[in-house]
Amino acid sequence: MTNQERVAVLRECNELSLAGRVSFPEVVRRLSEVSVERCHVDLTRDETTYYFPCGESHTFALGGPQATITEQFDATGVEAAVRAAQHARITYPEFLSRIMAAGCVGYFTQITGRRVQYIGRTGDIHVEPFPGAKA
Repeated sequence: MTNQERVAVLRECNELSLAGRVSFPEVVRRLSEVSVERCHVDLTRDETTYYFPCGESHTFALGGPQATITEQFDATGVEAAVRAAQHARITYPEFLSRIMAAGCVGYFTQITGRRVQYIGRTGDIHVEPFPGAKA
């Protein structure tokens, strides 16, 4: 697979997620197929960076909601948003709005580690294993 083809997959995953047309497990599958090791969604900068094991990375504008990120980190609120997304009760843009309202400034999806780390302004963190992964 060429670099151009990998970048097209990253861009497509980003766009389909924002349109609410692809599930998290499907995104993870697609990213795994092009060897993405992890990605970082920076809600403050409104961008997503995808990382490869070779050290290469690609950053795209997220185009997420223009919501305010609250000061206090609420791990329970983040977890509730995760559960709603896992059960397809909310779309990705709504998920982003909810975690921002819960004080999340960004998150790392560790594809190879099968977990997501949600981070607050002062370093608070909530770790969420992928469904079926060991905590």
